[in-house]
Amino acid sequence: MSFPNTLFAGETFAVLGLGRNGAAVTAALLAMGAQVQAWDDKNPTLPPQAGLKVAPFRSLEGMTALILSPGIPHKLPAPHPVAQLAQAAGIPILSDADLLFQAVRRAKSQARFAAVTGTNGKSTTTALLAHILTEAGRPCAAGGNLGTASLALPLLGDDGVYVIEMSSYMLERLEHFHASTACLLNLTPDHLDRHGDMAGYASAKAHVFDRMTSQDLAVIGQDDPYCRTIADTVEQSGINLTRLAPESLPPFSAPALPGRHNQQNIATAWAMARHLGLNDEEIRAGLATFPGLAHRLQAVKTVHGVTFVNDSKATNAEATSKALDAYPKVIWIAGGQAKSGGISSLAPWLNRVSHAVLIGQDAPLLAQTLDENSIPYTVSHTLDRAVMDAYDIAQKHAVPVVLLSPACASFDQFRSFEDRGTQFEGACTALAERLSTTPKSGTV
Repeated sequence: MSFPNTLFAGETFAVLGLGRNGAAVTAALLAMGAQVQAWDDKNPTLPPQAGLKVAPFRSLEGMTALILSPGIPHKLPAPHPVAQLAQAAGIPILSDADLLFQAVRRAKSQARFAAVTGTNGKSTTTALLAHILTEAGRPCAAGGNLGTASLALPLLGDDGVYVIEMSSYMLERLEHFHASTACLLNLTPDHLDRHGDMAGYASAKAHVFDRMTSQDLAVIGQDDPYCRTIADTVEQSGINLTRLAPESLPPFSAPALPGRHNQQNIATAWAMARHLGLNDEEIRAGLATFPGLAHRLQAVKTVHGVTFVNDSKATNAEATSKALDAYPKVIWIAGGQAKSGGISSLAPWLNRVSHAVLIGQDAPLLAQTLDENSIPYTVSHTLDRAVMDAYDIAQKHAVPVVLLSPACASFDQFRSFEDRGTQFEGACTALAERLSTTPKSGTV
């Protein structure tokens, strides 16, 4: 269903930032009858449309709200000048997830909202919950920080569920959003430039539980002290709470989700789906058919008994620790632009690495840590060479898994982690063709 074209008639919105999110917000607001003034400091380009004014902001007087693209700060490290205009004029600064909630309720739909946040695992949990709901025949739309921008999602009826992945940037900008169920998976240091410190980051994430009541369900991981503190506060507020402690999780079967960290993602989606009315049989059926997400522990090729796993999304050591924990022995492809601390925190998992193959600008930094831990390695520099070297080493030492989990950003050699993962898959295919074998898809 489409939203009524008069839903925001008579209102004017300011949209700053015209990337994927801002362009979608602008189009949706215009389709709902609003007037929009939009601008982008770098690329202020949109096709002419009725009701649209593309121009820099001198004043926000008379605006209903300012919608900032997630990457534009309104507090730290320094507020954007347009955010300062809004604050001076008392104009709300909102995320498009908040506008979606308002639009759904204005359209007289009682569709429910499931919100997913945390430092790691958000995308997998969002996609998994949406898949389970869809497979069970429940009308569902998923987006937000993952995939489709929130306000570009369709109108659902009363029986529908919106599954929204929410970043800390989005959660700082909510005024009306009310989740029927929300989860906080974990908290590790991230985006501290935007939040000042871990306390500020945790405070932003905790907004996912705002406006929830005793009729709703919060699901909170217990891996870290920040989540445990937030769970105590949520419980004291009267919201139904499920705490997920790693040691208490029952084993779940989901072929596309290896590793202990995915057990928490599964348990979270299970609890949320149960709250949304699904039974255990429906949830198991969804788990069995979930295909996984690209670039996240994705088994992409098996060549002569060696399975290549694409975990290009692992752009930091914390994410790579989850990948290494999922397999007893691997040939590990790593490298790129290292984050602060490099891979020193991975020492407890390096006993799972039979041999490392290094790429990218910070290969020497990673090599230093590997030397300190007596892990053999090869510096291959490029990903194409790394795939060939890793295969040869895997065959020589009878290791069944080659794992690309870089623990580094990708921008030294690639456009994005997606580009890196796609090129890895291409290199695996090219290797299979050179070995004159038919590629086989498979899981470890």
